[in-house]
Amino acid sequence: MSFQAYLDTIEDKTGLTPRQFIALAQERGFEGPGKKAGPILEWLKEEYGLGRGHGMALVHVFKNGAKIDGKHVGTTGSHRDESDTLWLDGKKTRPSAS
Repeated sequence: MSFQAYLDTIEDKTGLTPRQFIALAQERGFEGPGKKAGPILEWLKEEYGLGRGHGMALVHVFKNGAKIDGKHVGTTGSHRDESDTLWLDGKKTRPSAS
């Protein structure tokens, strides 16, 4: 599953976009590079029923923003992404690839 697909699945499950999750994380002090994953994962599991894989996708976004490592961009593997920048504003507003 691509990184973007993880975020899209989270949106399908919770109804919240990654950008909305960022705002919630900010309210709880869970945003920024030095934050530990454990408490964030507990919150996401308890409040939203997210498992570790999906939770870690959000942890990455909370800590690092929308940029991801480009090593899977343009590959054919199961973890391939179309871009090294994640779309955080929801599936419905994502520009279609042309």
